[in-house]
Amino acid sequence: MAFAAAKDGTQIYFKDWGAGQPVVFSHGWPLIADAWDPQLKLMADNGFRAVAHDRRGGGRSDQPWMGNDLDTYADDLASVLENLDLQDAILVGHSTGGGEVTRYIGRHGSRRVAKVVLLGAIPPLMLRTEANPEGLPIEVFDEIRQGVLTDRSQYYKDLSAPFYGANREGSTVSQGTRDEFWLWSMTVGVKSAYDCVKAFSETDLTGDLKEFDIPTLIIHGDDDQIVPIVASAKKSSQLVKDVTFKVYSGAPHGLSMVPEFAGRFNNDLLEFARG
Repeated sequence: MAFAAAKDGTQIYFKDWGAGQPVVFSHGWPLIADAWDPQLKLMADNGFRAVAHDRRGGGRSDQPWMGNDLDTYADDLASVLENLDLQDAILVGHSTGGGEVTRYIGRHGSRRVAKVVLLGAIPPLMLRTEANPEGLPIEVFDEIRQGVLTDRSQYYKDLSAPFYGANREGSTVSQGTRDEFWLWSMTVGVKSAYDCVKAFSETDLTGDLKEFDIPTLIIHGDDDQIVPIVASAKKSSQLVKDVTFKVYSGAPHGLSMVPEFAGRFNNDLLEFARG
């Protein structure tokens, strides 16, 4: 297996498929790189070099006690790009991975980056504050933390329903997809999963979005029950200079793995990468 050493020595696993312009994928919480496998194969099949890593704390990466915050996640992403000496990369981030990509631009700039795709992403801020009344109350995130600490296995089984919109009438999400979500989530250490809740809910990425100086595609479902569009993509699209904003009507948070929306997302991703 391939690993990149982070600044603190943590070993970050990555997969590296194909050849061509690199497309680097960052996954959501509480998943791992395998959540991007359909898109990794899609891009590699179409002349791109597709790369995805397991965030520290989960999958095949190390599980350190410290570093479960967006600054460190962004630096870990930088370690992968630097280890492979990737240039002209297209960064694709889903959910927390979108926050990771956004903080990467804020901390490391766009020297290695050609474009960015944010899918169902957490920026600019998920938590409700006086300045961000559209956000979710802290109690929502306290409930997530409680679920992780008390019975995370059942919590993840239950979470897979709103994540993929399986709790909506007419959903075609398979039980296999939901089981896959549970399997990946259970590889994430409880400390990492718990700490990441604070990272994805309380980190203000407004300033980072203002640093974007490359073409950016923002895609979000208007039925996202995990990261509501009103507090995320709608605001992010107003902060990024060179942005294309696409709203998928009726789409859930994990739309890239839902039959009704995966094909559209794959086409949009490929078209944006080639453009």
